[in-house]
Amino acid sequence: MTMSAGWYLRRLSRMGPQEVVGRAGDAVRRRRWRTAHPVCPTVTDARFTAVLPAGTVAAIAPDAAKRLVAEADRLMYGHIEFFGMVRDDLVDPDWWYDPKTGRRAPFGYSFGVPYRDEEAVGDIKQIWELSRHQYLTVLAAAYAVTGDDRYAERVADHLRSWWAANPPLRGVHWISGIELGIRLLSWVWVRRLLDGWPGAAELFEENPVAVHQIWHHQRWLAAFPSRGSSANNHVIAEAAGQLAAACAFDWFPASARWRAAALRSLERNLRANTFLSGINRELASEYHGLVLELGLAALAEADASDVPVPATVRLVLLRMTDALAAVVDNRLRPPRQGDADDGHGLVVDGAGTDRWGSLLATGDAVFGRLDWWPEVTGTDVRTPLLAALIKPGALSASRPARRPDHFADAGLTILRGPEEIWCRCDGGPHGFLSIAAHAHADALSVEVRHDGVDVLADPGTYCYHGQPAWRQYFRSTLGHNTLQLDGSDQSVSGGPFLWTRHAGTRVLVADTTGAVARWTAEHDGYQESVHRRQVELDAESGELTVSDEVRGPARSVRLAFHLGPAVSADLTGRRARLSWTRDGEERSAVLDLPEGLTWQAHRGESEPPLGWYSAGFGRKEPATTLIGTGTRTADGTDGFTTVLRFDG
Repeated sequence: MTMSAGWYLRRLSRMGPQEVVGRAGDAVRRRRWRTAHPVCPTVTDARFTAVLPAGTVAAIAPDAAKRLVAEADRLMYGHIEFFGMVRDDLVDPDWWYDPKTGRRAPFGYSFGVPYRDEEAVGDIKQIWELSRHQYLTVLAAAYAVTGDDRYAERVADHLRSWWAANPPLRGVHWISGIELGIRLLSWVWVRRLLDGWPGAAELFEENPVAVHQIWHHQRWLAAFPSRGSSANNHVIAEAAGQLAAACAFDWFPASARWRAAALRSLERNLRANTFLSGINRELASEYHGLVLELGLAALAEADASDVPVPATVRLVLLRMTDALAAVVDNRLRPPRQGDADDGHGLVVDGAGTDRWGSLLATGDAVFGRLDWWPEVTGTDVRTPLLAALIKPGALSASRPARRPDHFADAGLTILRGPEEIWCRCDGGPHGFLSIAAHAHADALSVEVRHDGVDVLADPGTYCYHGQPAWRQYFRSTLGHNTLQLDGSDQSVSGGPFLWTRHAGTRVLVADTTGAVARWTAEHDGYQESVHRRQVELDAESGELTVSDEVRGPARSVRLAFHLGPAVSADLTGRRARLSWTRDGEERSAVLDLPEGLTWQAHRGESEPPLGWYSAGFGRKEPATTLIGTGTRTADGTDGFTTVLRFDG
């Protein structure tokens, strides 16, 4: 996908004057660096001292260590999967190759590579992901656990290969700050985890190529920070990587300046990216996880190097952790809200480790769990490693005495019922900053789960670049459990990461204390017409009622209910009988759909896309979507009532 002149004009219109000036300066610097590269200063007597305390590795639970080693062995055999693509070329990888399209990115000055053009470069996500080097942190962790030199030697071979193939400012791996930031964080942990290996110093601080790479990464991040309307999770990754490297690789004249600037950026942008309630402002659950992982990793580096950290950094991370504990379902799954691209901050665990349980375990170790937190029964490698570096300390912060269920600033409400019924109601802002890059047109949508199974599901994200029809579908109004008027999205898209008009939503009622939990909200995305929705959950029976009201001149109506991939549906008239299996037990429910609409089931359709579920980035599978269509004949008010009853 290449961007048109119209896209650039729309993008420019979402920037403020300060951002425009900053980006103009970036453009001048990029042009200058094409012919006059920055020069790394001479470094002598570099040492690595940010090691793990004695006994840290021994504290890793045996089952977590077993999963880690099994994952490392798969990597040693050359096997890895990124975004649904299984690769077996990891023994000697081509760092610029995209296995999805079979294309290889062109060489040249990094800022001249058309990385958004899949025809010229391939799928950039596939190319970038390997070079985050998070699989190398897994191999390095396996070395730390086992002492087996094979893992360390493979890490060393791959780092030397990458450094040779990717000199500073050449090729696709020097384009995006988030990639450089996460890669730096990986390198810090690789060096730390390989500390007992005899070749560690020779690979890093005694290796001029490594020293130059580390310096150029930090110089790049200092020169090209994400700005203004782009200061979302990317700027957190940039600051976390820069802070980690400036603490652990404190070898350069600019290290102290970079460290101070990164810490200021981290503190400022963690606050800016997080509601006071602790919910991430992008309103995209996976980015909440990514930012929390990055923030905890950055805190660990600062504490390990005795760098004072503002109390607000710990406070934001504490609030984010409490918010995560509050919103997960009984299986520790958070909402599937907004964009998701499987991004992680620090990876040292094997397959089968629960990401969200791991984050809550780290939160428990660092901040202490509250009585209402859900129980975490799994184990992980990352928690004891981070907890060994992060300094304990009391925060003068008020924490929730009971489990929060309504986050007013984020417009997020969780209704809970018997038999582990979980319902998320969306009445929040349309994303973050002026472009709302990772938002979906999902105002007033609901998600419903029964014992962790998606019954009424958020279909997910699937893709970013290269497949515009699929990108549009998965973030459209029709692609969510809400109501579409006159065939339009509630918010207006200006491109794959750009919204030019944002629906305004307000929550009118959020009462979860009575025998019937009740939530009511409305939005103005259709301008002259208003969509209001009320959701009621009976605390005793578990019956869920969704009442939609339309006021104004809109003529056509489409109401969508997307079922999870495990749910089968038998639609007769306006009644759908739902069935699924959980842990070998048959479960069922009845969905009574509104009168006045004609109902049809769709599954796995491609032209146009309809009836799909994406469990993770780059992966999709058919799932049933129920669509009710109708026509309004006059201005006024129309109502549509849906009832979901779970069988006992």
